[in-house]
Amino acid sequence: MKERNPIDRHDLRINKSDKVLEVGSGHNPTYRANVIVEKYISSNYHRGGDIKIYPHQKFINADGSSMPFKDKDFDYVICAQVLEHVDDPIALVNELQRTATRGYLEVPSFIGESLFPKKSHKWVCLEINGKLVLFDKAKLPSLFPDYGKTFLNFLPYESISLRIFYLAYHQITTVRYEWKDSIDILVNPDDPYYRAFFEQDWSDEMIRTIFPYRDKKNDLQITISAFFHLVKTLVKRKMQRQSPITLEEYLKRTNQTL
Repeated sequence: MKERNPIDRHDLRINKSDKVLEVGSGHNPTYRANVIVEKYISSNYHRGGDIKIYPHQKFINADGSSMPFKDKDFDYVICAQVLEHVDDPIALVNELQRTATRGYLEVPSFIGESLFPKKSHKWVCLEINGKLVLFDKAKLPSLFPDYGKTFLNFLPYESISLRIFYLAYHQITTVRYEWKDSIDILVNPDDPYYRAFFEQDWSDEMIRTIFPYRDKKNDLQITISAFFHLVKTLVKRKMQRQSPITLEEYLKRTNQTL
């Protein structure tokens, strides 16, 4: 069941006592995670750089669709920018629900992937009436060349104004979905209502379904909140004592081999 749409992954409702799993953290692990699961060790095709891990985290080399944990072994699971890469999204979602009671999913939106496509992405996503709806990217009209790294991993870190825009309209390029107990998801739906969002020009009603109306007062409040959230996040990062280390350094420190 959907709980809310966080501003970003620094806006998650994780309790201090929660045991946290992150699936597919890649080169950008979440500091709060206690355990990291990563499938691909040697290839960076599905991520933006080499694997990084914080020293306090435990690393597990496993497929996110079949993890070596007991049912509800974790209080919270983070799975950001992973679902769009897998062959079977339902299998991964079922495993997330099995291993944790609450969690956070982050997936490129249909708009984001259309503007800044990445070759490694198989699926696009929209949240429609509280449901996560995934659609096979191969079935979409032709997309533009791969500018994903430029617009998602480079420019936002060069421009504060662009970052504030992404935070204020945080669902425009990415679907952010915090859940509890279960995840309401559809993959390649047959229902013409959902298919229309991926296959047709959007009507005014469809636009408002994805982006509900904001009056000027509400829009200003959201923009101000996004600014302070950005400042808070930057300050928190500066105060963070540890930096993530490479997988090689992690294995050396823990006397492990893969």
